[in-house]
Amino acid sequence: MPYLVRDRLFFGDITAAAEVLKNGSPEITHVLSLLSSASISFFSDWRSEISIPTEEIRKVFAGADGSPRKSLAPGKLVYSLERAGPELKLVRMAVPLRDTEDENLLDYLDVCLDFIDQGRKEGGVLVHCFAGVSRRYIGHSYKQGEKIDSYIFAADPGLPLESNSSEEVRKGNQHTSAYRCKKCRRIVASQENVVSHVPGENETCFDWQKRKSGNWSNRFQEQECSSLFVEPLKWMTSGNPFASLELHCSEFCT
Repeated sequence: MPYLVRDRLFFGDITAAAEVLKNGSPEITHVLSLLSSASISFFSDWRSEISIPTEEIRKVFAGADGSPRKSLAPGKLVYSLERAGPELKLVRMAVPLRDTEDENLLDYLDVCLDFIDQGRKEGGVLVHCFAGVSRRYIGHSYKQGEKIDSYIFAADPGLPLESNSSEEVRKGNQHTSAYRCKKCRRIVASQENVVSHVPGENETCFDWQKRKSGNWSNRFQEQECSSLFVEPLKWMTSGNPFASLELHCSEFCT
């Protein structure tokens, strides 16, 4: 069954989603599916007895006019929007994502958060995936992003709790951050992508750009760190690292 994690927002697994899409729900009007296939046939492939009526609203592909700014390959499906369920009363957005730890969700994050926001204004939203990884990431990002109010997200009921105390979970998560491009405001990294380092240790590579008078060793003694290091992400420009001194979060952000 879906679990209410905050006002008008539910989390659940594929079983809960199938139940809502097949029979409807008095509380849920929108469904966000994070599955390896955006097609509704995913449910009937999973359980042959399941049949869910749908009516396509639109499909959005990377690179198409009006599509969100993405680093995805042109022509790749970003999401599918359709009416579904009894009397086609539900609105379902399906995002094609493998529910694994190594999947890159950043390119889909903005459209997912926008769908959740709009759905909560009109009714209730169910967010589901298959194994729990994707919805946990969406929930974590939704809590820490600019779209969040003062409510605190509950732990994902679909995964083992990291702590028996919800207060400890709240305290552990309240200082996490999401990082956006200054130019286009696309989310480019989350706190989980940040790599820890000793302040000043890796700043020698910027020495040519930041030459100052004084002893170089003083920089290693500074209390505050002026740099942020993140693990390599798929949106980062590949190729000759010496060809450019800048990274662009997408081909449109130049």
